Amino acid sequence: MIDCHAHVWNPADGYPWIRPGSPHHRAYRVADLARSGAGLDVTGTVLVEASRGDAGETDTLRAARTAHPDTVAGYVGNLHVYGDAGPDRFRALLDDLADDRPNGMRLGGRTWSATPEPARALLDVLAEYGMALDLNLGAGALRTAADVADRYPGLTVVVDHLGNPGNLTTDDPSDWLRDLAYAAGRAGVVVKISGLLTQQRGVPAGRVAELVRRVVDAVGPDRCVLGSDWPICLPAGSRAEALRLAGSGLAGLTAAERRRVRHDTPVRVYRLRRLTTLTRPC
Repeated sequence: MIDCHAHVWNPADGYPWIRPGSPHHRAYRVADLARSGAGLDVTGTVLVEASRGDAGETDTLRAARTAHPDTVAGYVGNLHVYGDAGPDRFRALLDDLADDRPNGMRLGGRTWSATPEPARALLDVLAEYGMALDLNLGAGALRTAADVADRYPGLTVVVDHLGNPGNLTTDDPSDWLRDLAYAAGRAGVVVKISGLLTQQRGVPAGRVAELVRRVVDAVGPDRCVLGSDWPICLPAGSRAEALRLAGSGLAGLTAAERRRVRHDTPVRVYRLRRLTTLTRPC
């Protein structure tokens, strides 16, 4: 399978959200990522930016893909840091990078209106270059993704962490379910099944599996990908546990459908150059 959501970082390089003394306040490198996947059926990983806050993080992720192609299948940069450059300069940068350009760019904020307007102005360029937009919003992500897909035909919008539904022990998922139904009608919306170990901490595994089943039933295996959210997940559990929970709602799919979620859809959505080979059945 392809793990579509993992991070590497070194707090010494920035990452202001990582607090000293927290479990995340240490360097996590590609070698650590590779060790975390030992014994798992992970044939490649998509690295996702981690809010370092500068364009140098893109260079770091690109270098990781170049140096470790057996571990890193692709990378997603931070769209925010290119907003001030404007569409023309951003387009020129992508042209200069050519085959080394990111496989996607991420935009995030509490809500859509809280995302930087200059970064949103680059979405036409992403659509033009066939690059995915990873969207990470604290509220209304699925509905927003559907509206963005309507506004930018040809743009694939990947909704991180199922659109960040609330923890099922305390929150009513009714609004999230309505937004999921709304997003299901837009072919350009892909849902990333990730972040569950942290988001749904304390929720029985069967209820989490039902949440995943709702997503897969709504959008289908051609519009779902899986991610561990390693090393964010580590205070709640291992990478293996995160991927197991993310895949818990796939039991009702056929083997061919599971392969699409675990491998074929990530390759298509992120336009991964190295088509990885599964070593075991899905």
